[in-house]
Amino acid sequence: MITTGSAVKAVVRYRRPGPECWDAVVTAACGETSHTWDAAKAVAQAGPAVSPHADRIAEALGERRGRGSEFASALAGVGDLRALPALRRLAADGHLPSYRIQVRVLAALPAAELLPTLRTVLRKDPPEYHATVSVLELLAQWGPASAPALPEVLPHLDGPYAYDALRVLGRIGPAAAGAADLLADFATGRAPRARRHHLRPAAWAHWRATGDPGLALAVCGAAAGSGSAGHGLPFLAELGPAAAAHAGTVRGLMASPGAWTRVAAAHAYWRITGDPEPAVPVLLAEVDPEWTGLSALPTREAVRHLGGIGAPAAASAPLLRRILAAEERLSHPHEGVRILADEAYVRTLTEALARIGASADGGPATALEPVPEPSAQPVPEPPPGARRGIPARWPGWRRARTR
Repeated sequence: MITTGSAVKAVVRYRRPGPECWDAVVTAACGETSHTWDAAKAVAQAGPAVSPHADRIAEALGERRGRGSEFASALAGVGDLRALPALRRLAADGHLPSYRIQVRVLAALPAAELLPTLRTVLRKDPPEYHATVSVLELLAQWGPASAPALPEVLPHLDGPYAYDALRVLGRIGPAAAGAADLLADFATGRAPRARRHHLRPAAWAHWRATGDPGLALAVCGAAAGSGSAGHGLPFLAELGPAAAAHAGTVRGLMASPGAWTRVAAAHAYWRITGDPEPAVPVLLAEVDPEWTGLSALPTREAVRHLGGIGAPAAASAPLLRRILAAEERLSHPHEGVRILADEAYVRTLTEALARIGASADGGPATALEPVPEPSAQPVPEPPPGARRGIPARWPGWRRARTR
């Protein structure tokens, strides 16, 4: 007979625990036992694994405010709208999940239902750090659906949350075109609060909002050519063939001593040129079957980019299958996010194999378009004086300004 303690360990440690394990964990989370705290932390990360128990979790959420965050996250993970009242209370109290990977679970819920509450959080003065970061992360995940929150997002450009706010504006896209002037000011360093790490995401957001790639190509291209680690490779990758003038520079960075730079350069080169031949070996070299989930290594990014390449990356399929078949979850993330981190990796592996398709076995490839995603992870900045080539005043400035 399975014990509660062994069930909690099983769902946290293993990718494919039996349904009886999740049943025991949900029972413990909803009750009062010595394992309630650990069980609730696991349930909060479970996603579809606890969908058969949604009614029990919703009942416990209504009865016990003490585990409100965990139960609300569990319901949100299965897209259950019964999570919404608790999330509204948590947001009002500044107790939304504080890790980026945790708050991303909430993105499965309808944006329109939560936006009024989240906008209230962003209007707090002074801002609450964890609540503000969580809300901006969630808005970035929702993308265009976050457009009604623009009046609350824009003031955060004038403070410590500017990087996250720029990311939200870029994800919103054309609906943020009214901020084009401000984005251009940030991208060229003219905004009073602009810092070096703002230039590239601001230029990218300007392109996403206006459809004009000129500023993004100038700023991100100059960064890639600066010879420093503070490059614009993820953004050049999204610009794709429009960044053809920088293909040579990007290819040179595939030999960089930094693993993140090599992976970003390989992805960007393929996106810009459509030539997978030089990119695949660079990406495949970073897919370590013993990766523990350490965020300092770009293993998951490499897998995602191999999947984006699709059929020409067929040589990676046997390794990806072997990694996916592993029994144990990633070991490095702490238990509060271990299931979430591992499930994200499993999704990346599964989607990559689907994109590569049956071509690895000699059959037809699955025809799926790559989904570029600029890295949310800030890259190290160059030392002062290394920003040569970034225009003090973008030549397309007048053309980009809105009336």
